[in-house]
Amino acid sequence: MPFHQLVIDLGPAEPGPAETACLALGALSVSLADAADHPVLEPAPGETPLWPEIRLRALFSVEVNPGVVAATLIAVLALPADAVRHEFVEDRVWEREWLKDFRPMRFGKRLWVCPGGQPPGDRDGIVLELDPGLAFGTGTHATTAMCLEWLDALPLSGLRVLDYGCGSGILALAALRLGAASACAVDIDPQALVATRDNARRNGLIAQLEIHHAGNLPPGPFDLVLANILAGPLQQLAPDLARFCPTGTVLLAGLLDAQAAEVADAYSPWFDIETAARRDGWIALIGHRRAE
Repeated sequence: MPFHQLVIDLGPAEPGPAETACLALGALSVSLADAADHPVLEPAPGETPLWPEIRLRALFSVEVNPGVVAATLIAVLALPADAVRHEFVEDRVWEREWLKDFRPMRFGKRLWVCPGGQPPGDRDGIVLELDPGLAFGTGTHATTAMCLEWLDALPLSGLRVLDYGCGSGILALAALRLGAASACAVDIDPQALVATRDNARRNGLIAQLEIHHAGNLPPGPFDLVLANILAGPLQQLAPDLARFCPTGTVLLAGLLDAQAAEVADAYSPWFDIETAARRDGWIALIGHRRAE
């Protein structure tokens, strides 16, 4: 079923009244987005910060008269006459729409990450079939790509790996594909655990993988700890990840260049830290555990 969509650029105005008005006029959904280029990368726990310039999109049934709704919003909210734009939106499977641009990708020399059913560009490559579901992690983001390339260059045979903040399971499963003996995937998001389990089954790796919610931490130790999350959680988790990795290596990612020093300091009591890779303003750090 198609929909009418009304778009309002609110600028710095508080969006609450516009949301309330749209819902009162029968909006099926209301979403807020950045109207310029002011990303909110890492809010503090419990905070829901908004952008300096906000764009509101309200979705209405095709039976609604968009002209009448737009005119009502302009009057109620005291907006300029041209402030509300109308778009006609065809129905799609929205939660999977973005996957149309997900294609087979190579990381390093051997590893290919492919959507289910799509062949890699190299018949001799090591292939990980992936469907992220509603979880983060396809390899398209710079931080994930750096981690995958680093794993591809590493001798993983026989290692036990922890992927903390696993998302789709992409790093844990890539490590298994590249020779790790076993892996443990951990996340706070139940959707991530579902996606990880599905992807493990898809690749025939479920027997080598443990899956845990972050509230039910797995027993260590691990030879290699992968944590592609955010700077704040990485700093908070430093003692835990150090405990899980008493003799091995940690890979810390999800960091902007400007955040690297603080994260390195958090791990410096246990690890010698160096840069693994940089890309597009993001950085990945390696920590080598010092002998005690």
